[in-house]
Amino acid sequence: MQCPHFDVKIIQRSKRQSAVASAAYQSGERLFSEYDQKQKYHSHKSEIVHTEIMLPPHAPPEYADRNTLWNAAEAIEKQWNSQLARRFVLAIPRELPKEQYADLIRDYCREFFVSKGMLADFAIHDKVDGNPHAHILLTMRAMDEQSKWLPKSRKVYDLDENGERIRLASGRWKSHKEDTVDWNAQKYGEIWRQGWADTTNRYLEAIGSPERLDLRSFARQGIDKIPTVHMGPAVSQLEKQGIQTNIGNLNRDIKAANGLMQSIRQMVRNLKSCLSDLKKKAALPETGQGTDHPGTSFPVSGYAERGTHRLDFQREVKRNCWGFQQGYGSP
Repeated sequence: MQCPHFDVKIIQRSKRQSAVASAAYQSGERLFSEYDQKQKYHSHKSEIVHTEIMLPPHAPPEYADRNTLWNAAEAIEKQWNSQLARRFVLAIPRELPKEQYADLIRDYCREFFVSKGMLADFAIHDKVDGNPHAHILLTMRAMDEQSKWLPKSRKVYDLDENGERIRLASGRWKSHKEDTVDWNAQKYGEIWRQGWADTTNRYLEAIGSPERLDLRSFARQGIDKIPTVHMGPAVSQLEKQGIQTNIGNLNRDIKAANGLMQSIRQMVRNLKSCLSDLKKKAALPETGQGTDHPGTSFPVSGYAERGTHRLDFQREVKRNCWGFQQGYGSP
């Protein structure tokens, strides 16, 4: 099962990005951005098979409208470098039936995002090219019980050992900022990745599939391979048209290197097995008792003086190391 893609990015105003534009892209809807007064639209509706917005209990019901939700999420952010939304792109296993795609994404969003207070907007794309995937857009701010956006951080005054505020030389009280919610904490990268693998594997197990998703790196899995680079839809399309790309060429080189390393490891295993067998044969009595192989009952101690036996010895090496001979030719 080849579906390890799990990508998380932050939509940032400093990079001229827009949550409204991202929502328009993944949903295929025509949305209007109040921030820049422009229509956002991407004409690729044929590949969009499902869209849905999931709200926590305290979110206003009007946020079930995509245009209203993401314009509100952008309007509360006043800074030029504000973080507007968190975006996920997840590959869906081809082994799952298509009618379960939405249930899979819905369960994942409910457990890891909506239950924590985030508003989730997801879409499933499938070009019927063996690469079904989901886009998930999440809000960055929490909401209070009155359906109001909370600040991302708050000021907290530092206290001394007596529980009193600490006054600085400037006359101000010493303080620091604390995040209202910890959704940006580094730990969640691993929690969300493992959560996606666990949720996906429950679905695979339920349909009786032996396949399992593992998003750990090759190094963490104990696999001695170089990972390939994700190509993305644009590069993948060019490669399918027979147009070679830098990323495609890099991945071909990586696959060739992995194949070579695998062959070398197999060669080493064959040589170790060959040497082990030869050591065992060298330890046998010169009468040849205990061996079922004709032609190996010559005295090893007299090998240098016996030309005939030397030829037999070479043949025995070739016979025992045939796997090596097949891959790399005779010495």
